[in-house]
Amino acid sequence: MEQMIDILAGEWLRFAAFAPRIFIAVFVLIAFYFAGRYIANILTGILRRTFQQQAHESFFRATTVLIATFLGLIVALNILGLEKLAVSVMAGGGVTAIILGFAFREIGENFLAGIFLAFSRPFKTGDAIKTEDIEGKVQDIELRYTHLRTDDGRDVYVPSSQMFNKPVINFTKDGLRRISFTVGIDYSNDSKKACTLLRDTVQKVKGVLKEPGAGAYILNLGPQFVEIQAFFWVDILDKTMNALTIRTDVLDSCRAVLLKEAYIVSSETTSNIAIVNNPFKDNDT
Repeated sequence: MEQMIDILAGEWLRFAAFAPRIFIAVFVLIAFYFAGRYIANILTGILRRTFQQQAHESFFRATTVLIATFLGLIVALNILGLEKLAVSVMAGGGVTAIILGFAFREIGENFLAGIFLAFSRPFKTGDAIKTEDIEGKVQDIELRYTHLRTDDGRDVYVPSSQMFNKPVINFTKDGLRRISFTVGIDYSNDSKKACTLLRDTVQKVKGVLKEPGAGAYILNLGPQFVEIQAFFWVDILDKTMNALTIRTDVLDSCRAVLLKEAYIVSSETTSNIAIVNNPFKDNDT
């Protein structure tokens, strides 16, 4: 009985001697946790002024707190004299990170691409963009994907890695959009006069911008007709106007003026939309 009491007393003395380390280790771990939260608040405050995505803010906050807590755990284990365990935890964390990196390579790639996109901000919610064959309006921007809604109402979720690695066309970056169409006239008609006629007609249509101005030029000499391409600029950020309505008015006005001037118009008429990076550059290029 006395031997058991002596053993318990010895263990208690050892515990009492070791207890300060335990309290210090716990205090350090808690301090690192709250320091991580404080740093996360500062970081997310900066990020909130940079971009407004709530999902990004939550991700950076959680990541910052997790890293700080992990570092606090390593320091706490060293305070407790468990250096080997601390090294094992760090090594195990590295191995786990490598394994998870291989297992979730695409997910990690999308996260990293989403982070870079968040800072570069090539587009924002509400912009009309196109990447490869996918075109639509940006509904939401997450770290792993960008939610687009196409003109026909389909919801497409494009991985961030594609948005980062592939070219992205932003149709609404500055609000200017160039719309062009091609019309064919007979070789017996005056082509240069037709270009002037189309340019002046287009420029008079309501909604067509005065600057950059409209234009028309001979595009190609086809086997049966002369192709003339006309173009004009609209401001799609102007909520009082609709680009499709303006385009319809332009085409109808040009059709009417060509028929009025007795031009022989080809039935092979096409239309397309062209985007120019610098709208004030030479319009013929």
